[in-house]
Amino acid sequence: MSHQTGIKANEKLSKIFGKSKNGKIRVIKVSIENEELTCSGTTEVKKDWERDYDKLITPLLDENVPCYILYRLDTKTSMGHAWLLLSWVPDAASIRQKMVYASTKATLKTEFGSAHITEEIHCTSADEATLDGYNRHKKAFATPAPLTSREEELAELRKAEVKTDVNTDTRHQTLGGISCPLSDATIDAIKDLVKGSYDYLQFRIDLDEECIHVSHAAVVPLLELPKHIPEDHARYHLYMFKHTHEGDYQEAFVFIYSMPGYSCSVRERMMYSSCKAPFLDHLNSLGVDVVKRLEIDSGTELTEDFLQDELHPKKILHRPAFAKPKGPPNRGAKRLTRPQEES
Repeated sequence: MSHQTGIKANEKLSKIFGKSKNGKIRVIKVSIENEELTCSGTTEVKKDWERDYDKLITPLLDENVPCYILYRLDTKTSMGHAWLLLSWVPDAASIRQKMVYASTKATLKTEFGSAHITEEIHCTSADEATLDGYNRHKKAFATPAPLTSREEELAELRKAEVKTDVNTDTRHQTLGGISCPLSDATIDAIKDLVKGSYDYLQFRIDLDEECIHVSHAAVVPLLELPKHIPEDHARYHLYMFKHTHEGDYQEAFVFIYSMPGYSCSVRERMMYSSCKAPFLDHLNSLGVDVVKRLEIDSGTELTEDFLQDELHPKKILHRPAFAKPKGPPNRGAKRLTRPQEES
């Protein structure tokens, strides 16, 4: 179920989107005004993208009012120049503004052309919107390249040979599972989710560090949610399911543990299984009230009907009465038996 706001780009902005593909425009500022996506300013390319970044973006940001910034990078894809989408949602903005901008981002990407947007960043403070903030974001959300089977085996051997000591920095193992620490970026992303900046987070366990990292954070329509479930690695997912039930609008955090089966190593399967319960405790301590916990093999299972049935199981109001089976036909009259007298 898509939960966009219905706000669309006005005619002027649509024309600017079309012209921007010629490579001359560096920045497009987009605001929501009068229930429309509106262009609040454009700037042409001055120098290279890194030198233009702070000079062109910072003056466009209002400390109290959200906006979107589309920033043209110097790299190219098969579609043309690559673009960065910066969502500016300051902490001082109202809850309504935060929700409207979060819900409209998917529409903005569609109207501009999702294929042109290769990177996204969500900023709530001025330092996050700088070039240094962008580089910190890239570093925090970077995902290492997957290892081959042979590399995983060698890594396991090295860990078995070297990591034999136990100290206060090693992971804490209890009967409830293995408690892996959360990276700072992961904790920040969860807090942003609670604030309404995102509705979807994906988490991965770094098997070498034995630490949980956030690998993806976004506003994701339900129809696109299956595309975010990896087919070759286990992951944890946290999704804000926005829906209606019996005429009432409801929002519920759903925790999803995806395990694609034997395409994952034995250690990966064991780590994700063992870390799940302590990780849920972490989420609860950070203010996430998980209403439903799910385990899936594939993202294709995540449909609206499936989530509705899991959160609101259908009740059987008229349970059929038990029908006593009929006896064999033509068995004759019932025989009466007398209890035997004690001798």
